[in-house]
Amino acid sequence: MKLRYFVMGRLSFLIQRYRIFLCRLKGYSNIHKSVVLESNLFLDKVYPKGVNIGENTLVASHVIILTHEHVKRDKGDTSNPLITNTYIGRNCFIGVRSIILPGVTIGDEVVIGAHTVVSRDVPSNCIAVGNPCRIIKSGIKMDNKAILK
Repeated sequence: MKLRYFVMGRLSFLIQRYRIFLCRLKGYSNIHKSVVLESNLFLDKVYPKGVNIGENTLVASHVIILTHEHVKRDKGDTSNPLITNTYIGRNCFIGVRSIILPGVTIGDEVVIGAHTVVSRDVPSNCIAVGNPCRIIKSGIKMDNKAILK
């Protein structure tokens, strides 16, 4: 059993390095190299440099992170969609199937629950859940593996 954990630990490290490498090739240059990206993510392809994820953040599978919006238009050229940056801080955990809308800033050490729609900024050190997201707990602390202390 110990051998299995050792092999899985090594494989997961290599898989994460490969996922970050692929993101860099696709233009997502503002994702820190220590971020853990699970499978089947949808990162906005319209403005990849607008996806900003801080160090030691874990993004679970099937998460959607957007950086553009077609309903709102660019004030300078109304034929173009609104393109903006989306920020996720350090030591965060983004739950399965969450949606991060364009222009949102998520602070450091934040837990976003599964299936949460983040439509406005979330301050640091809290837990947010729901649609739209609501803060249910403040004053939390997380370690560098995005685990609650």
